[in-house]
Amino acid sequence: MFKKTSIAFAVFLTIQVHSAQANAQDQTADIQAQAQAETEAETKTENNSIEKIAVYGVRQRLEKAGMLSDSIMKTEVISAELMQHKNAVNLTEAINNTPGVRVSNECSMCGVKRIMLNGLRGEQTTILVDGLPVHAMIAGYYAVDAIPTTGLDRIEIARGAGASLIAPEAIGGTINIITKTAIENSATVDASIGENGNRKVGILGTGITDDGRTRATLIAQYDNRDQVDEDNNWVNEAPNQDNRTFSLRVSHDLTDNDNVIVRYANIQSEVFGGPMLGNTFADGTATSVAKVLSSFDDIESDMLFEGGDVRNNFIGKAWETTEWVNTQRDELSLSWLRALNDDWNMTLSASYSDHTQDSFYEGFSYYAEDTMWYVDARFNYFLNESHLLTFGVDKRSEEMRSHSSGETNPAYVSDAFDYDVLGLYLQDTWQTTDALEINMALRYDHVQADFIDTSKPGKEIDQYILAPRIDMSYSHNEYWISRLSAGKGYRAPLSFFETDHGVLDAYLGFEIDVDKLERSRSVTYALSFDGEQLSMTSSVAWTQVDNLAMLTKTKKTDETDGGVPLLTQLDETATVTTADIALGYAITDNLTLNVTAERFIYDTAFKSSYAIAPVEKRLTFYADWDINGWDLFTNLVWIGARDLSDYGYDGYNQIDSNGIVVASSKKSTHAPSYWTLDFKLSKAITDNIDLYIGVNNLFNYTQANEGESPLFYDLDGGYDVAYIWGPLRGREAYTGIQATF
Repeated sequence: MFKKTSIAFAVFLTIQVHSAQANAQDQTADIQAQAQAETEAETKTENNSIEKIAVYGVRQRLEKAGMLSDSIMKTEVISAELMQHKNAVNLTEAINNTPGVRVSNECSMCGVKRIMLNGLRGEQTTILVDGLPVHAMIAGYYAVDAIPTTGLDRIEIARGAGASLIAPEAIGGTINIITKTAIENSATVDASIGENGNRKVGILGTGITDDGRTRATLIAQYDNRDQVDEDNNWVNEAPNQDNRTFSLRVSHDLTDNDNVIVRYANIQSEVFGGPMLGNTFADGTATSVAKVLSSFDDIESDMLFEGGDVRNNFIGKAWETTEWVNTQRDELSLSWLRALNDDWNMTLSASYSDHTQDSFYEGFSYYAEDTMWYVDARFNYFLNESHLLTFGVDKRSEEMRSHSSGETNPAYVSDAFDYDVLGLYLQDTWQTTDALEINMALRYDHVQADFIDTSKPGKEIDQYILAPRIDMSYSHNEYWISRLSAGKGYRAPLSFFETDHGVLDAYLGFEIDVDKLERSRSVTYALSFDGEQLSMTSSVAWTQVDNLAMLTKTKKTDETDGGVPLLTQLDETATVTTADIALGYAITDNLTLNVTAERFIYDTAFKSSYAIAPVEKRLTFYADWDINGWDLFTNLVWIGARDLSDYGYDGYNQIDSNGIVVASSKKSTHAPSYWTLDFKLSKAITDNIDLYIGVNNLFNYTQANEGESPLFYDLDGGYDVAYIWGPLRGREAYTGIQATF
């Protein structure tokens, strides 16, 4: 039978991006060991012999002992090494094109990104940091580009409803960002510059005390990218982004059996999109962001573009195409782990985040502050040699308050809300045989959601819900493993920003018609092979969602006769099915090739809910060649053609002097297939210094270069910025240096 020390740690992480698999090993640890943490000495021989001391504490010993993990489900793991190979500056760049993952760019002005798992929408993905939620409702739409890769140990992506015990609202799945744990005294600096104002400086410092009980990780990163105007019409297709992040993580062993982790992070992000800074417009020269914002006079131009055609030069006032989003988030988390005895341990955790958004959307200002508290009490108990029980209680409370220029209208309806969830959970990790392991989990939650505007009396959602999940892993032999997962999940659709990148026509408020939880069911099967040279993982996933939220335009009452956005829910059940296969082959010890093929199938209901057409077919090729101190990494991606009319695309390039669309200027609804290629070449100058150069989008393929601007007019002559189906940034070369001390 399965030993205590391995019952929960058999996670069988499937590292698909390199098509390598990491099967958890049976390991033992004495959790009643002396206070002095265990040390390992590694000796490197250069001109002189250098000794490095790696120090591990209570939490690491329990992790090795298999007493802290809570899932055996199929998980994609993006390592720190792969992030470096991709030169990923932020979270979205690190995870994009991972099997089952799509980063959707949903606005050419503000650059908002949505992280889609298993074909589901971005708001149905939950982001965790070190296993705890610190991202409130509106945090998943702006500033995900500001989450740095500096100081990350890995990113774990678990797809499917209820993929985490503490995140039942993750209908699509969870992304768990794992910070590096200090095991030695070191410092790393990574700096790069490139085209279009690309700049990055990342600093990572780790330190331990002499007694090994206290370990600290310090992370700081600055990165910037300038605006890009591929079709030279004086309006950008990709905005300027300026990000600054700082975080400090301290782990301290209070006793032989107690560990406390405290983490603080501050993220600041400013995005400016629209008129190209430095050009002269109807209201003067756009010399700075501040000048553009201060030029707002609420008097619209008769025509925005020469001849009324979005493909021609912009001739309106700078503020009329400006989208500016200034975001700040403070994150604080605390976790206390205590090993009670050989069979029991407990973890008490709490997290807090304060997310503020100050924004301007083409004349409409919007300010929101979203604060969230989360507390969790969890216990792990080895019932016997076959069963590990995990159970606990958690509570999440979120408060969002907003202000906007629409409040001057007496009919204005606020989108502010309160959201509270109290949940109980129980999980049994059962090693039935040496080959079969079963993980059964159950959550019971009380969910309350309340839009607090006086026109919305009572609580819109006040429900009790049961969310079960089961994960199974079966080893057919030493090479083949099957995994099967099934579960239910829920989510409360509360924010307009989850269904639209910004509410641009909201002087009459935010019409809300939400009174039910989104409810999902999902099933995933994966088959993996791990040989000496060849590795393979194939999987298929099916997800069904009831009460799917979507944004529409409505004229059902006099108050919304101006076309106020309506947040409502579909009556139909929506379904998406995904299938993928990832192959990796080690040609030599220094050369590895990988290929992934994916297919996403959406039903009509799901298609109607998307703001931007998602990927339907994708091929990804990776090659990693390491020889004589040189390392070459290439990433080639093919995206299949799509019929945009399936997703509601209907736009025109031109209006006449009366503001009526020109029928002959109707935009194409055919999105052609295309290829993109990135590569990075690095050279180890010394054991501590690497130089590198690289190019993103080497083929310089963008939809604007193909003659299709993301700007358009709708049938009523209204201007919008999201006719997007392809890349918006062209070729960008860069060079940099990384030094470790």
